[in-house]
Amino acid sequence: MASSDIGDWYRNIPMMTKYWFTGSVALPLVGKLGLVSAMSMILDFHSFIYRFQIWRPITALFYFPLVPQTGFQFLMNLYFLYSYSTRLETGVFDGKPADYLFMLIFNWICLVIIGLLASIPLLMNPMVLSVLYVWCQFNKDQVVQFWFGTQFKAMYLPWVLLAFNVIVSGGGWYEFIGIVVGHIYFYVMYKYPQDFGGRQFIQTPAFFYNYLPNRQGGVSGFGMAPPSNRRPAGGDAGRQQRHAWGQGNQLGGD
Repeated sequence: MASSDIGDWYRNIPMMTKYWFTGSVALPLVGKLGLVSAMSMILDFHSFIYRFQIWRPITALFYFPLVPQTGFQFLMNLYFLYSYSTRLETGVFDGKPADYLFMLIFNWICLVIIGLLASIPLLMNPMVLSVLYVWCQFNKDQVVQFWFGTQFKAMYLPWVLLAFNVIVSGGGWYEFIGIVVGHIYFYVMYKYPQDFGGRQFIQTPAFFYNYLPNRQGGVSGFGMAPPSNRRPAGGDAGRQQRHAWGQGNQLGGD
């Protein structure tokens, strides 16, 4: 019965989130079992540029070291990945898999560039934070909960997580990079064109739709910030307001 429940849960994970979640479980386990060297999966400038180990930007997104000191952080990363990626994919990007994939690829490319320049070997933490940040921007006024019943608007959640990591582990660098990348995507894709009447510099390539066509039932138009942050209390956002999606879990350390 338990295996059936887990199977049903896994099958119901949205497509993009499922692939991301699966890779984020599989590669750490592969590294833990010694089937592949962990050092071959991290992002390394010299190996990527001069040895043409072109797989490293991809494996660095999924790999996370499974050691006693980071086990809890890994589980929390998986929780935030599943929770916020699912909410974006089934909410703002519902019926628009191509647009959601483009957001993930855009954030990933930004992180790879920053990672190569700043010698950041692992991209899982900042990638999760970048997606969490985008969700929070789409749901600014939704109330989330942190530890000890603390409640605040979702727009503050990324910064609370950053501050929490700084206090608890002395980290925060990865979280800050994730916030920056998430802000770049949201600002260039939505805020600058709509709030300031500027040019839309990025958009989903047309060929994405050939492989991932839009489905009926999407909740907002592509290129338009959804009305979720202005919905009345009786809408979907109002029904979700008391979910404890921001519970005080550490989102990884440096």
